[in-house]
Amino acid sequence: MSAGPDGTDTTGEQASPPAGTNPLVGVIMGSRSDWETMREAAAVLRQFGVPHECRVVSAHRTPEWLAEYARTAETRGIEVIVAGAGGAAHLPGMVAAETRLPVFGVPVQTSALGGLDSLLSIVQMPRGVPVGTLAIGPAGAYNAALQAIRVLALARPALARALREFRDKRAEDVRGEVLPDA
Repeated sequence: MSAGPDGTDTTGEQASPPAGTNPLVGVIMGSRSDWETMREAAAVLRQFGVPHECRVVSAHRTPEWLAEYARTAETRGIEVIVAGAGGAAHLPGMVAAETRLPVFGVPVQTSALGGLDSLLSIVQMPRGVPVGTLAIGPAGAYNAALQAIRVLALARPALARALREFRDKRAEDVRGEVLPDA
């Protein structure tokens, strides 16, 4: 199932934000099969309490819809877009060409070239159409969500505090690591 920019039907995780809140982050992907990777982004955003929407928006199968999604994102309250795509991976770049919002591209792992094709497609954007490109696969989706949260935290002190606490907890966990029989 996919959804239009109005929020009807979705890829699964979060159909629309809770009543009275607009999504701040758009998590989009080229096909439903990309959800296995992109659910990581949704999980991080949910962990930080960031309203978001998740949609299938194909650069190749629904180009008009992609343009509409990107052009209307800002007026709908979206502040950052996280776009995952595999193979030719045109989605992040095409979205970036249609909006002034920051776009973070997540290369989805493919069976043909293990995601290298996706990575190269996303990272090789022409001058003037920036896309922040993350790692291939779930780690990239996870970090793309953290990057989106960092952007949002610039104007949201509570979110900035939550990020500091997150980083402090991770540092504490590392300092507490004990190696067996070292």
